[in-house]
Amino acid sequence: MSKIEEKRRERLNALIQTDLPLWEAGIRFAGMDEAGRGPLVGNVVAACVVMPREPLLLWVDDSKKLSAQRRDKLYDEIMATALFVGVGQASAQEIDEYNILGATKMAMRRAAENAPADVFLIDAVKGLGLPGEERGIIHGDAVCYSIAAASIIAKVTRDRQMEELEKLYPGYGFAKHKGYGTAQHIAALKSLGPCPEHRRSFIGHFVAV
Repeated sequence: MSKIEEKRRERLNALIQTDLPLWEAGIRFAGMDEAGRGPLVGNVVAACVVMPREPLLLWVDDSKKLSAQRRDKLYDEIMATALFVGVGQASAQEIDEYNILGATKMAMRRAAENAPADVFLIDAVKGLGLPGEERGIIHGDAVCYSIAAASIIAKVTRDRQMEELEKLYPGYGFAKHKGYGTAQHIAALKSLGPCPEHRRSFIGHFVAV
């Protein structure tokens, strides 16, 4: 076993400590996370994932700690391995109407529809009104295997949406910065004005809306 693989196994063993008691007790549970609360454009995307006890996917981790290439590979592995994957989203218009927290909860409820779970492990957010017990876990994507898997699904899904928006609205650099408020994005926003997918409630500091 290489040192890299040994470290990954140690990391994986730490990551499953939240999940393990639930698996061993036979409790049906799902991990949930979102991507896209901070960007100036596009949907907020949530994922709800039910992972099996075996096989464990060695490289699953907080999506922010993984390269884009690694996330893409894990996305396929999770989709092939998970017992359930639900993806929900709320649009830029819904974010403007309900605010980002309200829209995030909306996306999470949509992701959890029909999930075969009695317990939902959720990264930080509470009060979703799901049909089961909700356990909000601070930094859940860094300490819970199932939430980490959900973070990868949500992140890859949203990144791919931003790559599609780049084709529809060239010039903003969406494929590069994924909608976050980088200097490049703000300069393009001031030059081109907002596109239909910009969150009006987020961009008032930069342009007239």
